Order: sequence, then structure tokens, then C-alpha cells
Amino acid sequence: MYEANTAVIGRVVTHPTRRVLPSGEQVLSFRMASNSRRYDQASGEWVDSGTLYLTVSCWRRLVDGVEASLQRGDPIIAYGQLRSNEYTTRDGAERSDLEMRALALGPDLGRCTASVQRKSFGRSESADPPTPPSTDTDTAGEPATTHR
Repeated sequence: MYEANTAVIGRVVTHPTRRVLPSGEQVLSFRMASNSRRYDQASGEWVDSGTLYLTVSCWRRLVDGVEASLQRGDPIIAYGQLRSNEYTTRDGAERSDLEMRALALGPDLGRCTASVQRKSFGRSESADPPTPPSTDTDTAGEPATTHR
């Protein structure tokens, strides 16, 4: 069961792969890595202090957006529910894997730039451009309400 929600900052290290389950539901998964660094005042340099690897799985509305937007090497911020899986390999070795069921994913804008294309969920595409909403302003000149 997924229980701990957390955010992880890192990089995509495998190509995102979409799978269709027997139920017809789709899942997209990839591996990501997060490096921990600290500044060593004695040497005056940054020191790496380990790498966290985890498998990220994306479900439902995230599948299409992540597949169209992210690729191997991209800096990302992933937020979701963590779970640890323990298993035994064919040769008898005990292993564990950390998995995140993503609730939100996006580029790390501190390390890259991105343009946003909004999805239209169930909206019909019309040939006429939408009319801008009228706004009232308060005394500070900021929009106070939006009328549609």
C-alpha cells in the first residue's frame, strides 16, 4: 500500500515506457535518480554523497502528458506516493526497490525551461477564438472578479 507522499528532485535515467494492462488501463513508467550534494568548506568544493534511484509510475491523465513532455536526461520534480518492494532474484539474492506512484510531475525549471500547452479535457474545439473575460478591478488595480 502507498502511504508516504513526498517530492523528489532528480533526472529521468531511462526512457519512459507506456504499457497497456490486461484491464485496458495504461501506465507509463521510468527510472529517475536524485543526487545529494553538499558543500565541503574545508576543500571548497561540492561533494556528492549518494544517489537515490526509484521507479516512477504514471497513471490516468499523467500518461499522455508525461509521454509527450519528458525524456531521458530531463531534470524533473516528481511528487507522489512512495512504496518499497522487497523481492528475491532468480539466483536467491534479496533485493528492494523504491517505487513512486506519481500524482504530479514536471520539469525542474531551476535547471531547464519549458513551454506550457494546456490540455482541453472534453472541451469542443471551435473555429471562433474565445472572447476574453471581462474583469472588474479593485482599488489596487488588481482583477477582483472574472465574469464568464
